[in-house]
Amino acid sequence: MPEITPEFARTLYENADAAHAFDHVLRVTRLAVHIAQAEGADVEIVRVAALLHDVSEGRRDHHLASARMARDLLAQAPSDFVDAVAHAIESHRFSQPPDPVTLEAQCLHDADKLDAIGAVGVARVFAFAGAHGNRLWTHPLSELDQRIGPDRDAYRRAHGGSQDYTPSHELLCKLAGLAENMYTATARQIARERHDFMLAFFQRLDEEALGLR
Repeated sequence: MPEITPEFARTLYENADAAHAFDHVLRVTRLAVHIAQAEGADVEIVRVAALLHDVSEGRRDHHLASARMARDLLAQAPSDFVDAVAHAIESHRFSQPPDPVTLEAQCLHDADKLDAIGAVGVARVFAFAGAHGNRLWTHPLSELDQRIGPDRDAYRRAHGGSQDYTPSHELLCKLAGLAENMYTATARQIARERHDFMLAFFQRLDEEALGLR
């Protein structure tokens, strides 16, 4: 079994876009280990799972494919360790089952969501928009809120691939709700500050786009 070091893991992430490249994996790993230490989780399970959580190239069902790849890479490790790592990986997604039922899985889940908000989250959503040719801004948040309506998941599924789907849309449809869905107390504390910063940025974006600042 290869030792799952950052150097080895980097070789598995060659074709990811800027929002999901190995820099994201390293940030999530650092956050996940910090949360695991604070919460009393098994740090090694969390560390290995974080390094491998996005290893599958495809975005669709990548959590399940990455868990299978992790099992192959860890085939010589103890089965309970492999199962724990695989469960953490397969349960890290925002809106896809299964739910994280172990503390280690919850640490990874929370770290991955924390990387989607705050200053890094803002940078990532604009990097993703730029890579896919999306517009920078179209309408202020108050107007977008009315256009999107109450079923934000449905709107995101229907319009997420459109060039008119801006980072502000993604804020309202997904990012603004992440802070309240953390499992661990450590992550909730970090999320509050990141959430507030992110909202302040998008409010300022509205003001500048409207010529008010």
